[in-house]
Amino acid sequence: MRRLVLAAIVAALAVAAAATTASAGLNPGGLTALDETVDVNVVFVGTFGGTDPDWNAVKAGLPASASPKTRYKLLYGLDGEAALGITYTYNYVPSYTSTAWENSFFGYLSSIATPKPRTAFQDDYNAQNGKLDVGQNNWIDGPSVEKWIIQNPPAGVDVTKPTILFVNWKDRGDFKFHVFTKTNEPDPDTNYNFGLNRDSRKFVAWGGTAPSDPQNPYDGPPRRVWFYDLSAGPESWGGSYDVTNADIDGDGAPDYRIPNIWEYTGTTLTADHPGFGSAALTTDLGKVIRYVGLDLLVTASPLYPPYFTANRVPGQVNLDVNTVEGWNQVNGSEDYVTPDLFLTNVKELPSGFESTLTADYQDIAMNGDWNRCYKQFVADKVCYNDLDPGYAAFGGFVNMFLVAARNHTSFLDGTPAYEAGLVNWSIGQKPKSPGLLGFADDNWLNGTQSGVFSFVYPDAVANGYGLTTTMIHEYGHHQSMSHPHDGLDPASGLDFEPSGPTFFGWLGDESNSMMSYIDLNWDFSQFDRDNSARHHTAGYAKIANILAATYSGDPGGKKAAANSQLNMAQMAFAAHDYTGALGFARTAYGLVAEGATLAGKPAAVVEPSTWTVVGPVKPGNGPGRAAAKARGARDLDDRANVKRMFSK
Repeated sequence: MRRLVLAAIVAALAVAAAATTASAGLNPGGLTALDETVDVNVVFVGTFGGTDPDWNAVKAGLPASASPKTRYKLLYGLDGEAALGITYTYNYVPSYTSTAWENSFFGYLSSIATPKPRTAFQDDYNAQNGKLDVGQNNWIDGPSVEKWIIQNPPAGVDVTKPTILFVNWKDRGDFKFHVFTKTNEPDPDTNYNFGLNRDSRKFVAWGGTAPSDPQNPYDGPPRRVWFYDLSAGPESWGGSYDVTNADIDGDGAPDYRIPNIWEYTGTTLTADHPGFGSAALTTDLGKVIRYVGLDLLVTASPLYPPYFTANRVPGQVNLDVNTVEGWNQVNGSEDYVTPDLFLTNVKELPSGFESTLTADYQDIAMNGDWNRCYKQFVADKVCYNDLDPGYAAFGGFVNMFLVAARNHTSFLDGTPAYEAGLVNWSIGQKPKSPGLLGFADDNWLNGTQSGVFSFVYPDAVANGYGLTTTMIHEYGHHQSMSHPHDGLDPASGLDFEPSGPTFFGWLGDESNSMMSYIDLNWDFSQFDRDNSARHHTAGYAKIANILAATYSGDPGGKKAAANSQLNMAQMAFAAHDYTGALGFARTAYGLVAEGATLAGKPAAVVEPSTWTVVGPVKPGNGPGRAAAKARGARDLDDRANVKRMFSK
């Protein structure tokens, strides 16, 4: 059997190689081309407005291809450093389910539907000028529906490939008003069950579960399913409950939402609900496929570089967890950290070093710089005046980075070669902003990831949060992951957040991703794992190419060997073998590094790196370069996020 499996892999690689344009593996000073044709199944379940959606109209706004880039590098205007060498070519495969399949599917939904009171958001919708009143509500377990689709895929649909299903139950006589739920994974530190207790955590879309998910496992290879039921809800997360207010998040801009299916007249959305606009259903479905399905889930772009240091990539990584203990009579590191879960879950992301990840824990007394800089953080004042004046432009927000950077030698151990510095703040009073749980910062110079900062305090605990889940989430950013609600649309160059014209991006949070804000699971989705492996494949290849350009010749034949490994990475990437591609690329980097040592020019970390702080001796070369930094770290609280994290 092992020989048969190996033969199948070799055959798949051969087909991929024949279909891929020949290109250099190792490309010193350039990028290794990593090309993949991504088959995207788009499945329509039920009729929409009494008819099947016109696929030609849906696909009119979809990109033919995309090249993801590192988003924080783009925020600094470093387009060249942002490039990864990845190119996706999309092959869209539409299908419409049969009546027999729909009878089975909706029959299953009905069989597991549990009558429950309407959510507060359904009541809010009823109180407004909606097209109908929501009657008896039902809860339906979302992961069970995903698993049913995995086990009973529509005819001709290969759900090992990315599969987006649009569902409408409303047009059938057996329709039940419903929301989807996930109630089997409470917070590990507080045991608070967001899915059970919060109406805001009832949802209309779900998917992305990996086979090894502890709460909802399934047999066989990974499936890549995400369903969106336009007849579920109305609900909070995507904003479909509010048909009165154009600006639902209060940021001064009308928010584009995808409404429930019954808000459309035929296939056109009526214009009498502010914020929804008057777009056609097909346009809205195309927006969801593009900005949510592709940009946020299936082929997302990395937030930070998929390598920690250039030009020397570490062979091992230690998660150095430090808790600043400033909450009187509370031990934050003991009461609100679950070490085993933290380490187990961060290892789920393929990175090339996940098997070597270790973690250690220690406390920091909240005195000296730590106490002073936190107080200045709350007061929005920079806590050091002997640094480049550019830091002052950003107020106290920069303090978390500065105090950690200037004191990192006091809490990092020095081994192994790379330690991810996680600093938890256990504090007895409210932080700078209500609702702040954490953020993964950069170095304020060139978009390189720096420290991971998490917060626990009385209001956070009262709302169900400890430190562990925030640490997993923020380390996910540090490792390179974006949220499933904000991302880059590579074809247009738009880096977007879930507000204004892309408010509906919040729908991406309704997936089995630790990078979501919906607080229903603490694992990384299959989409996360695919993207992490792809990005880090590109990261190893990129640094191998940079390093290969630093020395001439080919001592020991290491460059030639690396070229072969990167050719194998290209073939594996094209064949959708992401972990295989990652392994080849990591080996290639190691070979180039060996060649550099033989050439007398061993790899060395280049500046600026993680903890680089610019003093006043370098005017004009400081953080003032980063005008884009004014946008703030991705997880720093704003009005919309407060409502989401602490909402009813």
